[in-house]
Amino acid sequence: MLNTRFTTEFGITAPIMQGGMQWIGKAELAAAVSNAGGLGTITALTFPTPDALAEQILRCKELTDKPFAVNLTTLPSISPPPYEQYQAVIIDLGVPVVETSGSNPDGFVDTYHAAGIKIVHKATSIRHAVKAQSAGVDAIAMIGFEAAGHPGELDIPLFVLLAAAARAITIPLLAAGGIGNGAGLAAALALGADGVLMATRFMATAEAPIHQRVKDELVGRDELQTKLIFRQLRNTARVSANAVSDEVVAILDAGGEFGDVRELVAGRRGRTVYETGDLEAGIWWAGLSQTLIDNVPTCSELIARMVNEAEDIIMTKLVPSIA
Repeated sequence: MLNTRFTTEFGITAPIMQGGMQWIGKAELAAAVSNAGGLGTITALTFPTPDALAEQILRCKELTDKPFAVNLTTLPSISPPPYEQYQAVIIDLGVPVVETSGSNPDGFVDTYHAAGIKIVHKATSIRHAVKAQSAGVDAIAMIGFEAAGHPGELDIPLFVLLAAAARAITIPLLAAGGIGNGAGLAAALALGADGVLMATRFMATAEAPIHQRVKDELVGRDELQTKLIFRQLRNTARVSANAVSDEVVAILDAGGEFGDVRELVAGRRGRTVYETGDLEAGIWWAGLSQTLIDNVPTCSELIARMVNEAEDIIMTKLVPSIA
């Protein structure tokens, strides 16, 4: 068993957290990860209203008695979601952990802590990680350039980012981006992490609420089949490579603005990919770790295998190599 500060302080048995995933982070997946010993995560803004999120939290509590998290990403917007109402649901229903990103956590740390909720804050730079630590969050997830979603604008790969973060961060530290097996877990621990956060790898699990065709596609893909969109807008996002992502990049390369691609990147189109298995219906998320996906296990099988692989690497390869 791999015991780290993350497992001890967050009440779990495997140092693996499932990151928030739009349209995918639902109660069934979160509960499956938590029941397997990791920390599962419900994605709040997947659900159209705070009441709908409440239903998911209650459902998760029916499915597991283990700790789980809710992701609530807060970003500046012309028409922002009712963040405070979502936050109130999280607090009122006693969610143990919140995963945050986007805005400075200083504005909500005290509110969550007053309710006994721990905070895992995602950061893509050392500067932002240190700032979040100073604000009082309970753990930092460092997001390397390999990650799906928004890996930031600095293009720093996880190996360097994590090692640098370990020198500046004194609270539990998670590694994210390009991790999909036990070797990645062992490497993250060696570089100073207390655990890992994965999203893409959990997409290809039996409990992930997406079409089997998407899971099978992830099994067959390699590290070259993602696309960076929105680079020109300084809002870089890593997505699966398809005709839609190619078109988005081409339009922006030609001087287009967000309004010119708004319809192509609409969230409802990405949701259609996951619901129907039509891989060209819209933009859908995938990180470089897709090249490490070679099957579609249950969450229990995946987490057990990763922990066993990491332990085996540490005990049979690393320890014996010391003369």
